[in-house]
Amino acid sequence: MTPGAGGGQPAAMHEGMEVVPVRYWGRQFLALAVAVVLATVVYGFATNPNIKWAVVGQFLLDAAILEGLLGSLQLTAVSMVFATGLAVVIAVMRLSESRIISAFAAGYVFVFRGIPLIVLLILVGNLGLFFKSFTLAIPFTDIVLVSVRTRDVMTPFIASIIGLSLAGSGYMAEIVRGGLLSVSRGQREAATALGCTPMMTLRWIVLPQALKVLIPPMGNELVSMLKATAIVSVIAGGDLLTAAVGISGVNYRTIELLIVATIWYLLVITVLSVGQVFIERRSAER
Repeated sequence: MTPGAGGGQPAAMHEGMEVVPVRYWGRQFLALAVAVVLATVVYGFATNPNIKWAVVGQFLLDAAILEGLLGSLQLTAVSMVFATGLAVVIAVMRLSESRIISAFAAGYVFVFRGIPLIVLLILVGNLGLFFKSFTLAIPFTDIVLVSVRTRDVMTPFIASIIGLSLAGSGYMAEIVRGGLLSVSRGQREAATALGCTPMMTLRWIVLPQALKVLIPPMGNELVSMLKATAIVSVIAGGDLLTAAVGISGVNYRTIELLIVATIWYLLVITVLSVGQVFIERRSAER
């Protein structure tokens, strides 16, 4: 029996046949349209007489801009660490069997997800209007252990970290809670049967398994945190946008300085995105 006997046609009929791929004309037209629009936008910006690209190049590596960039990176790193720590605590409290603890965590998330970041930063930055000093004393006595003026402690940089951390933790707490819920209850029951404490179960069993679920949204939150540092310019938090606005207030080249800040934001976000893809691939292999 020939190989093509079972299929109804001889195999020889298939020899020499040319395989022609399907042409998706709509897709090709859309790709061409996107390329034309992108080229038009880039050309329009590059040849716009109102944009002085020499000024952009002049301040791209300016010392004040680089110092502001460093400030933004520091704000992002420190705030992300504090926000992640708070988010894990709040997420665990949210899953607590105690209604009081769970209700407190739910209220925390509701408040700090609901307050606009710019409002929160202004409130924290002007905390000295409500409290003249921070005092640590023994209750029901006149013994004061520590007392410092609020304005000496609550600098714009510290206020920015507190505001970013509180706002970020409100969002990330729900992300962490979703990751913890993705681990089946059987895993916890098995750990309890083996004699593990709830803390051991969380540390060695639940969190490592939830990590794969948490990496993509947490990476997005890191990028969002970096962009959110631009908002601290309302309290002069020492970020990149604050530096750019400060320079533009002297030379009146606002658009050029905003382009400088945008270039640096995009470069840093590109690095973070590449790192996120690498981490996701490594975690998927395990």
